[in-house]
Amino acid sequence: MSFYKAEYIWIDGTQPTPKMRSKGKVIETGKEPPIWGFDGSSTNQAPGAASDCVLNPVFVCPDPVRGGDHKLVMCEVLLTDMTPHPTNTRAGCAAMADRYKDFDTWFGIEQEYTFFDGVKPLGWPDNGFPAPQGGYYCGVGADEVFGRPIVEAHLDYCLAAGLQISGINGEVMPGQWEFQVGPASATAASDQLWLARWLLYRTGEDFNVSATLDPKPVRGDWNGAGAHTNFSTRQMRAAYEPCVAAAEALGTRADLHIANYGHRIEERLTGQHETCSYKEFRYGVSDRGASVRIPWQVAVDQKGYIEDRRPNANCDPYVVTRLILETVCGAASK
Repeated sequence: MSFYKAEYIWIDGTQPTPKMRSKGKVIETGKEPPIWGFDGSSTNQAPGAASDCVLNPVFVCPDPVRGGDHKLVMCEVLLTDMTPHPTNTRAGCAAMADRYKDFDTWFGIEQEYTFFDGVKPLGWPDNGFPAPQGGYYCGVGADEVFGRPIVEAHLDYCLAAGLQISGINGEVMPGQWEFQVGPASATAASDQLWLARWLLYRTGEDFNVSATLDPKPVRGDWNGAGAHTNFSTRQMRAAYEPCVAAAEALGTRADLHIANYGHRIEERLTGQHETCSYKEFRYGVSDRGASVRIPWQVAVDQKGYIEDRRPNANCDPYVVTRLILETVCGAASK
């Protein structure tokens, strides 16, 4: 009899920003990862007197870290009566995606993050600050790029896992990077983004470097970290007017989106560093200082997608994609 290792991964109940948890299970070869459980009292998801929570597999892929036939198992958390746990935001996302399935929606999420070496960003001097921002974005050279071996290892892991990773790049602040997931449906993009985040943290372990999704990792004149979310419907991919209508619809519920796009969003959306202030909403063609950007190629082609630039790096993609579906598709359905 042979076996494989399955790493079960889930999102805990830590507030205001959930953390990722995982544990391994040995499973007989040929059998699918079954429903499992964990101690919710240790993850802010249950009291000690009734601590059992359920792990329900929703996305299974090869484990590129262990290799072989081993698997990664992304899970949603259920109560013992098999209903969604209060911290389970995936269930709401899946329900909304099903409601608007006729729109054939696609999402692409740009995940920014920052490497830290102890208490300082990777590559930063022990005292003081590096040279001002300018040459770091998509840069090259040991004086401007920090952490590339980790980024490449993470990309290789994501590709080996079969995730829909579409690219990587160095970001504006030194020690800061980005990877992109999608295009995919709301649940697929969100499942894979969470799993790619886990792989990022796991990759960092091998280099003794941590990755953070902090939206403003360094105070002052340094860029924050976001999760720009690109979105399209079947109608938007065929004509320009639905793209404009989608951007305008997002403006009608701007406060609701801001309140659910990640903790400490006001520290990042200041109106500086390629952001629009969280206190206002505007959209524009090729405008990276807008809340929502319509790419110039979309304006030229008269069809395509829009980019919601407001979500924080630490956002919950299940919540972000659900809200975009609800707001844009809901308005288009009226």
